Amino acid sequence: MRAIELFAGAGGLGMGISQAGFRPAQVVEWDRWCCDTIRENRKAKVGGIGHWPLPTEGDIRAVDFRRHEGNIDLVTGGPPCQPFSLGGKHRAHADARDMWPEAVRVVRETRPRAFVFENVKGLTRASFATYLAHIVHQLTYPELTPLPGEAWLDHMVRLERHHTAKGSSDELRYNVVYRVLNAANYGVPQRRERVVFAGFRADLGIEWSFPEETHSLESLLWEQVRSGDYWDQHKVAKRHRVIDARLHARGLALAEKPQTAAWLTVRDAIGDLPDPEREPELAAACLNHRFQGGARSYVGHTGSPLDEAGKTLKAGVHGVPGGENMLRRADGSVRYFSVRESARLQTFPDAFRFHGSWSEAMRQLGNAVPVQLAHAVGKNVARHLVAA
Repeated sequence: MRAIELFAGAGGLGMGISQAGFRPAQVVEWDRWCCDTIRENRKAKVGGIGHWPLPTEGDIRAVDFRRHEGNIDLVTGGPPCQPFSLGGKHRAHADARDMWPEAVRVVRETRPRAFVFENVKGLTRASFATYLAHIVHQLTYPELTPLPGEAWLDHMVRLERHHTAKGSSDELRYNVVYRVLNAANYGVPQRRERVVFAGFRADLGIEWSFPEETHSLESLLWEQVRSGDYWDQHKVAKRHRVIDARLHARGLALAEKPQTAAWLTVRDAIGDLPDPEREPELAAACLNHRFQGGARSYVGHTGSPLDEAGKTLKAGVHGVPGGENMLRRADGSVRYFSVRESARLQTFPDAFRFHGSWSEAMRQLGNAVPVQLAHAVGKNVARHLVAA
């Protein structure tokens, strides 16, 4: 099945989608460092992207997608999320970085059988509710474009009227659903919440829902508090078994073992890697695994405990160098995650190389979709498209 990957970044979403059985016909990204990352790993055939076309590097607004019309099964991407980030200035539709109109344009020009777009959880804030509805209506009726000079609220009114009227049977329309997904519930060692939009062309008659969650915090607490299996597996001495008091109480309250798998922790993800601060020579043998100094803990930025799912890796002024992309050891000391450790938390393969400085590579990772989460959603979409 053929796909188009927009706003590709370092390739996390596209990689997971490719692993689910889609072959990209075009990959678009404006950032040169991200494009360098994709080009090198494509050449090395890492992560299943060896078959990708070379990325189209540049402004998506200058790219014409009409040559793909009728030949694309899936369009995916993460329109730049700064206008909606919980750490940003919340300018939303007034922000020139808002690329949702371009995502809608690509759907309109290619008429794919389905699309999957993702964004930060902040898009679901109450203050953005009207614009969120505007996005959903645009994705539902991508051919109902804004009129010249029309304000977005006026366009919203036209979309609402069209939605409640009897539409044309031959119009391009998509059945759209969205949900906030926590990556930890799908086998990612990180508590990372993203809002995911999925749409299927209405003429296909596909009934779809988001994939069931496979992992849970309750299962992890059962293994840590009730059975002790987690600690035994990692050979952690009793004196080093540190767990938050509230989580410990929650674990004690569990009456029976949950059926889901346990959340993966930071220790699960990076426990086999040498500590780049304490074992620099051993760490040097690992790709992108170098110590970065300067980490410090302060209110609101205390790092990720070793035996919990990691906190959300971040990019921008509130991530690097803001202080949250850190490991918090059992003794309370902190250090920044290396690029390789961060890649593990985002479920990138170990052979995947990130271009640029530490801060640049961490920016790429902070903006990425975990590969495992993308694969879980993409696999479910692929199954329904094959059956249609």
